[in-house]
Amino acid sequence: MEQPVTTTTTKGLILGLILVVISIVIYFTGIDMNGPSKWIASAIFVVGIIWSVNNYGKQINYNSTFGNYFGHGFKVTAVVTVIMILYLIIFIVLFPEFKEQGLEQAKIAMQKNKNMTSEQMEQGLAMTRKFFSVFVIGGTLIGYLIFGSLASLIGAAITKKEPGQIRGDFNQPMS
Repeated sequence: MEQPVTTTTTKGLILGLILVVISIVIYFTGIDMNGPSKWIASAIFVVGIIWSVNNYGKQINYNSTFGNYFGHGFKVTAVVTVIMILYLIIFIVLFPEFKEQGLEQAKIAMQKNKNMTSEQMEQGLAMTRKFFSVFVIGGTLIGYLIFGSLASLIGAAITKKEPGQIRGDFNQPMS
């Protein structure tokens, strides 16, 4: 009896919801988001993508190619990325203090730079304030797609392949 294949949407929803919960816990517990904690969600995301690719291979009896495994991981990445962007949009609207905290962190970072004048810092903060949502959403999009692509590559590389079993359409598991 063949094991049913879990869809990329299902895996992406589960992983995305886990990341949302982790993000909410980190924010509301007051953990410094610039410390090591910022890597917790990234590590879970990467491990989740690698696991989803490997699990997919197992579900189809490793009857696929590197490209198909990578595609599976990237589809999960796309679902997670959409969930995280939607979450951030809602979060920024519901918690405007998040924006103020981000601006304060940007100000502190700029003050550490001895080459910036106070006028340059004010201009930088004004631009950051104006485009805060764009920066956060763009950074999220790029970051998740880069980490997800790398995780998909790793997952596809380490997942066992049974090339002798593959015939017909390489993008479909054997029936």
